[in-house]
Amino acid sequence: MKVERVSYDVLTPSAARGILEAILWKPAICWKVEQIDVLMPIRWESVRRNEVGSQMSPRSEGLFIEDQRQQRAGLFLRNVAYTIHAHFEMTVRAGPEDNLIKFQEMFMRRAEKGQCFNMPYLGCREFSAQFKVIPDEEPLPEPIAETRDLGWMLHDMIHDPQGNNGNHVHSCTENCRPSFFRAVLENGRIDLRKAEVRS
Repeated sequence: MKVERVSYDVLTPSAARGILEAILWKPAICWKVEQIDVLMPIRWESVRRNEVGSQMSPRSEGLFIEDQRQQRAGLFLRNVAYTIHAHFEMTVRAGPEDNLIKFQEMFMRRAEKGQCFNMPYLGCREFSAQFKVIPDEEPLPEPIAETRDLGWMLHDMIHDPQGNNGNHVHSCTENCRPSFFRAVLENGRIDLRKAEVRS
């Protein structure tokens, strides 16, 4: 498992946060994912592909692809759909003119139009995500009827909590470390409000 790529059973909270941040990210807000509903049965697909074993530098003489080719296998999820329940909180970087309503309206306006700062993705950039807002008057899609322990899963990356007052930043330092939680799927839902997060 050190070389081959294997997906988690469901979308991770950090990937869910990344989707929301692709729609609206400002230093004044910090997204908190509360719950992830799994809408499609968990299915896997094995993919084998050719990759290049090194990066080409502009200063190099180039590389001969046939010498650098590496065949990699990956086990990925297929045909996925999720409902993400989340809210955001104001950070210490919020200015006097910043407020919750302002950012809620900005997010809804952008999400309803399908606007995003960068293409949202499901953990890895090569797996792009599509999104839509579920209006308040519309019922939420029913999650799958499955309950099981999914084991330890990545919760998020902790970015130097002393240096940024616990707010999420977008760059890793030497103090950056992962946090994990025990993911339990209950009737198709992962409730992150009850999760015990460990780093």
